[in-house]
Amino acid sequence: MTDTAATEQRRKLKGFALLGAALTNRKIGVMLAFGFAAGLPYALLLGTLYAWLSDAQVDLETMGVFSLIGLAYAFKFLWSPVIDRTALPGMSRFGRRRSWLIPAQAALGVILIVLSMLNPQTSLGWFSLLAGFGAFASATQDITIDAWRVDQADDVATLDILSTVYQLGYRIAALAGSALALIVAERTGWPAVYFGMGVAMLVVLGVTFLAPDSDRVTIANEDEHGLREAGALTPAVRRTALAIVGVLWGWALVTVIVFMVRSLGAAPEDRPNPTEFIQLYGPLIVVATVIVPSIIAAVLDHWQRTGRHVNPAAITAASRLDRAIDHGYGALILPLSELVGRLKWAAILVLALILSYRFTDAVWGTFAYPFYLGELAYTNDEVAVASKFFGVGMTMLGITLAAVLFSWIGRMATVVLGAAIAAASNLLYADLALGGGGLDAFGRATGLYWLFGLFGSDERLSRLLLAISGENIAGGLAGAAFVAYLSSIASKRYSAVQYALLSSLTFLVGSLGRGALGEAIEVHGYAWVFYLTAAIGLIAVVLSILEWMRERASRYRDVAPPTRPEAEAAV
Repeated sequence: MTDTAATEQRRKLKGFALLGAALTNRKIGVMLAFGFAAGLPYALLLGTLYAWLSDAQVDLETMGVFSLIGLAYAFKFLWSPVIDRTALPGMSRFGRRRSWLIPAQAALGVILIVLSMLNPQTSLGWFSLLAGFGAFASATQDITIDAWRVDQADDVATLDILSTVYQLGYRIAALAGSALALIVAERTGWPAVYFGMGVAMLVVLGVTFLAPDSDRVTIANEDEHGLREAGALTPAVRRTALAIVGVLWGWALVTVIVFMVRSLGAAPEDRPNPTEFIQLYGPLIVVATVIVPSIIAAVLDHWQRTGRHVNPAAITAASRLDRAIDHGYGALILPLSELVGRLKWAAILVLALILSYRFTDAVWGTFAYPFYLGELAYTNDEVAVASKFFGVGMTMLGITLAAVLFSWIGRMATVVLGAAIAAASNLLYADLALGGGGLDAFGRATGLYWLFGLFGSDERLSRLLLAISGENIAGGLAGAAFVAYLSSIASKRYSAVQYALLSSLTFLVGSLGRGALGEAIEVHGYAWVFYLTAAIGLIAVVLSILEWMRERASRYRDVAPPTRPEAEAAV
């Protein structure tokens, strides 16, 4: 055997040994359980719960307000610095990450079990309060699990392997919390479903007690972002900026929570009008959480570039509070400042695109189960098969199609196409709401209805399968394109924080609009609302085209040949 062949054989044997070691590694099993724990409450609290509310005859306007609990996921980046750097007081003996995971998972298990004992028709106030706490605990768990995955990655349980196993656990939980939940609810009722899922969360809690963890650490003394070096902004300026942004974000959260409590705690005739709330406070919330912080970030970046309000010499942190403020600024303000400083005026276009791109599917997702089960009167089993088992396959097809299009037509062209077909897919549901005449004609002409019939589907179920196929393919393609776009505009230095911040913004407008959308469905019907969301989706199409043009112009400037004087100087 030659040296090269022997080396190759040793490499293969080492690879098999590492794979075998990874599969038997305790961290892999824990990561699978954590992925399941992350996916289950999200599916139950922001999806399947609305099927239960629909069965309980809760009105759509109330469901729209109820869905505001999803803002916990949109704003989770606000408390992530605390979770990232400290152990929960009184729980530090369990380790840096488990000190947060244990109470979060225990709370989720108990909340799901208590929800199973409540009647949403007579205890909607307690129902919504518990679901809101559950969403907060779930978002906190997500932050901690992401940090645990990075902490525990090593040469055997690599970050790639842990991330893949996490996705596997998450997808299993998504199916269990949606398709399986619908099937079980059809036979035993919703209380049994939520009781069983609560017990499953407590089982994962047992796994957490056995999980490896790192020791407690506090905020480091090192100036990790160079905030106290000469030429960096002074502590007073940074402290003031952080305080202003914190107050604005805090006001937005309190405003939404107060509206939700007032809406769910009052009789229908005494509730604040959700449309009026969105018209008045919706723009203000976007201004407070996005526009003003972006302006502050731009001003700070300009000051540092021009040498205004900067440290004349290097300084040291005087206390733990100073280091905590430095970390908060580095985690929340600095990534936004870098992004706005790099994009300059183009940041307006980029932020507008991020806020609007996923609106068409984000805003109506809460009403999917009420639409399928209440308006169209499909059974839980039919919706489970069509929306989850079949729909997941169509989503994967859309993601695969996006990967092909990236190489054929490029990233931004795929982003534009994704925005267009995501908006157009709403027309499929508009037709479905009006009886499905267009879907029937297409399904018969293309032979798709015949194909669905081979698997036992009648024409009524085939109509739903066809609509879900179009919507999920569009959603998979648009989602993959959008993830690629967000990744492309995040800097390598701040990629994790910028991506988390920007991806959180995609939930903001859709979450805020659900209350008004629920009232619109009650007044105008589903078809009218689907036409409206399709029209609103055209905003994202236009913004995507403008961003494509901007990126092309930026690339042209980067590769443009030198001017005549520059060329002569080079010679």
